[in-house]
Amino acid sequence: MDTARKLTVLLASLLFSLFLIPSVPVRATTEFTFRGFKRNESAIRIAGEAAVIKPDGLLRLTNRASNVTGTAFYHKPVRLLETNRNATRVGSFSTRFVFVIIPSSSSSGGFGFTFTLSPTPNRPNAGSAQYLGVLNKENNGDPRNHVFAVEFDTVQGSGDDTDRIGNDIGLNFNNRTSDFQEPVVYYQNDDPNKREDFELESGNPIQALLNYDGATQTLNVTVYPAKLGFKPTKPLISRQIPKLLDVVQEEMYVGFTAATGKGDQSSDHYLMGWSFSSVGENPIAATLDLSELPPPPRNTATKRGFNSQIIVLIVALSAVMIIMLVLLFFFVMYKKRLRQEETLEDWEIDHPRRFRYRDLYVATDGFKEAGIIGTGGKVFESLGRVRHRNLVNLQGWCKHRTDLLLIYDYIPNGSLDSLLYTVPRRSGAVLPWNARFEIAKGIASGLLYLHEEWEQIVVHRDVKPSNVLIESNMNPRLGDFGLARLYERGSLTETTGLVGTIGYVAPELARNGKPSSASDAFAFGVLLLEIVCGRKPTDAGSFFLVDWVMGLHARGEILSAIDPRLGSDYDGGEARVALAVGLLCCHQNPASRPSMRGVLRFLNGEEEVAEIDGDWGYSKSSRSDFGSKFVGYVPSSSSISSSSFVTRITSTSRVTSGG
Repeated sequence: MDTARKLTVLLASLLFSLFLIPSVPVRATTEFTFRGFKRNESAIRIAGEAAVIKPDGLLRLTNRASNVTGTAFYHKPVRLLETNRNATRVGSFSTRFVFVIIPSSSSSGGFGFTFTLSPTPNRPNAGSAQYLGVLNKENNGDPRNHVFAVEFDTVQGSGDDTDRIGNDIGLNFNNRTSDFQEPVVYYQNDDPNKREDFELESGNPIQALLNYDGATQTLNVTVYPAKLGFKPTKPLISRQIPKLLDVVQEEMYVGFTAATGKGDQSSDHYLMGWSFSSVGENPIAATLDLSELPPPPRNTATKRGFNSQIIVLIVALSAVMIIMLVLLFFFVMYKKRLRQEETLEDWEIDHPRRFRYRDLYVATDGFKEAGIIGTGGKVFESLGRVRHRNLVNLQGWCKHRTDLLLIYDYIPNGSLDSLLYTVPRRSGAVLPWNARFEIAKGIASGLLYLHEEWEQIVVHRDVKPSNVLIESNMNPRLGDFGLARLYERGSLTETTGLVGTIGYVAPELARNGKPSSASDAFAFGVLLLEIVCGRKPTDAGSFFLVDWVMGLHARGEILSAIDPRLGSDYDGGEARVALAVGLLCCHQNPASRPSMRGVLRFLNGEEEVAEIDGDWGYSKSSRSDFGSKFVGYVPSSSSISSSSFVTRITSTSRVTSGG
């Protein structure tokens, strides 16, 4: 009785233990290695009129005959499905093989070969060319095929097969069209981002390694020249293929297929060695060293020459080209003679870089308005010699009929007007204080050069944010000299028509019409206040920036004028100086305004800013005079395009509103 009780307990314990042990996938495994195929002929099933195992041990799938196929499969089926009490999956496997493809000529070959999982050890009725000896026109795409192929394709496109890119590797499921494909490359181990491409039809041995992980359903494909000396660690293809489970049956055959096309689309397809393993959770196929394999086949690809039709075509094209070159030569000489006969002015001789009108037309998209940074008169001819880091520099010119086109530097960041208003409105990015302060000093430096340091006095007459272009390093360049005037030093300025932009025009210009460096200083003062405050000089109502800032100054609240978008991110000392200098430049009396040299001393902290007296601003009469000249104008929000670089010269003078 005790013995029976003990047996009962032991049996119960055993059954309990079986329930505790997790179920393990069960399947039969396969492993083999062929380093050459002569001694293993009985283990390989070959089919196809050109498929043969050569005496030296090489396995040839096809020769270079037209439209032939060849197959070679392992003689026993392999069991890849794993089952347990929960599910069925395709088990892990690994295969490695070395192959050689020799095209019919150095410029053509085809069509390629495949590594295939097939329910049969051959592919009866399979088509040649793009079908690669796997499928045919009738069964292509049929899920009952139960065929998976890794395709080594060597022909770009074929018939309606638009997915073929040539010299690529693809993954095919019951179809000749690849679900996924990659051009043939391998990756360097010391730099996984560096890829090297090579040709499948090189005539040299190439090694391929395919590893499928059943747990993650991931296939890794690595292909590289067999003589490379190392195996790349990064695969060419690493992809999950869950649909493989729909293809694989209980028993499958593993092997290779190959095919040629018609005419020159044919190649020899050889295998030098092959290993396979489905043993264990992470099988690894045996390595294949070239020294242990049969010698590779001799590369007998012919160097393709030209047939008679191609030679005739080349001769005809060469004759046409010679005639065109002769005509072009005479045309260039004719244009050169015309140019030599053209009378050039002194400034044109000083600036010999002349652009073609056609090139400028294309570059500016037909001279769109957004690409023109200014228009003006003859003053441009002299200002072309001006060179300063804070002025837009002339790069060349072009004459077209009655127009003179001037080409200036390309400025990538666009205008100051855009950075102050348009960019913050679109992206929320606010121009920081240190950039604003340096931009203000740069503009002052450019005006100082124009007023005092160049050979003549240059009065710009249109200083405003939209005429200040900003380089990538935030260096400002003053441009658009279309309204500028030149004066000899010591001479009196001439009375001109009232020009400029509302809000930036000095009050004395409304009375006497005589531009001067002091009127430029007034415009600079308004611009400086605008940079600090982030507000336009006036609006459609009764707001005037200068009056507003002066009012805050009078109440001792001048820092309240600073652009609120800056928050507290600004230098209070610099801001006070900038606001004071801006107000001083806007003094009603031109003689009380500082020169640009004085402005720079103030901004650089070399001198204290003078006190602003109580009679600084516009008088009632002057404001009335000013307003009567500009009735009905309001500021605009236009800005200069970042690609602006062409100015069209006309005799136009103008008064504009806003930027």
